[in-house]
Amino acid sequence: MWPELLYLEFLNNRLIDYLFAVTLFLAGIIIIQLLKRIFFARAGQWVKKTASTYDDFLLKALRRRLIPLLYFAALYLGFTVLSLGPLGGKILRTTGSIILVFYSVSFLLDAAGYGLKSHFLKKGDQTRKNILSVFIVGIKVIAWGIALLVLLDNFGVKVSGLLAGLGIGGVAVAFAAQAVLADLFSYFTIFFDRPFEIGDFIVVGEYRGTVEYIGMKTTRLRSISGEQIVFSNNDLTNSRVRNYKHMKERRISFRIGVTYDTAPAQLKEIPELITGIIKGIEGTRFDRAHFIEYGDYSLLFEVVYYVLSGNYRQYADIQQQINLTIKEEFTRRGIKFALPTRTLLVEKGNAGNGKALDASGMDAG
Repeated sequence: MWPELLYLEFLNNRLIDYLFAVTLFLAGIIIIQLLKRIFFARAGQWVKKTASTYDDFLLKALRRRLIPLLYFAALYLGFTVLSLGPLGGKILRTTGSIILVFYSVSFLLDAAGYGLKSHFLKKGDQTRKNILSVFIVGIKVIAWGIALLVLLDNFGVKVSGLLAGLGIGGVAVAFAAQAVLADLFSYFTIFFDRPFEIGDFIVVGEYRGTVEYIGMKTTRLRSISGEQIVFSNNDLTNSRVRNYKHMKERRISFRIGVTYDTAPAQLKEIPELITGIIKGIEGTRFDRAHFIEYGDYSLLFEVVYYVLSGNYRQYADIQQQINLTIKEEFTRRGIKFALPTRTLLVEKGNAGNGKALDASGMDAG
């Protein structure tokens, strides 16, 4: 009697087929439970030992997205052994495609969103957080739009006409708002590439100032003299920007000139004198000091050293100290700085008594 019952048909399926379907579903649940207890448990212990937080997030995302998908896969596998008819089979395949796409896209978006936030956000940076949230929303809209088009295409809906219409509309919008879109894309370039941030001191061509605001269309600087300078984002990404915030040290080169009547012994002393002055100042690294050139009205010495900081005020203080100390030492040693003077020699002739004049035309004696 039992064998006969197993072969009784109900809704175009035998009882043994229903039992087999239930067996497959239960086997799938058992496998999923083993996977949770063995794989996820051991993986959880492993990720706790790592310093990175991305693997912790990835494991949680897998548990949240993969486990429900596996349960549906077990149910789907059980239904595949049954005769569901054309309509039932189509409903099952359609449901399976929708659920597979939903969980796959959700997992990818979760991973991408976490990666972007962990890489580009700093603790307490609310402005960047808001901007990145808007960007992630845009990514989600595009991803779900593509997923919807893929599903419609698999269901037999012709999406080529829709894509063509969207393409033409997109080209029209791009032409109408190309300047705005250029600034918007440049904004995202600045956001992700981070050539400068709010608070950085930058130089763009002849303009220089501290970055006060980075918007979707414009970036604003506060210049040294106090006025606000507004740049379009596209102008900034197409320009050479010098960012002084990340300067670790500053190379300084300057020249001083002494008069031609300076004694050779004093000329030899000057490089050693300047070397000692700079080496005695904290926060500097001396490079060189040389008698470099015979100038038009002076003997020129070139000095190169480094300030071990990018701070401009610190550089100015150090350079001032160097200048004052050089002046004191030159005065004490009787070394004279050269002035831009010129002596004119006039030959003695019949019309005059022939005297030497200085550059102003006065009697040079």
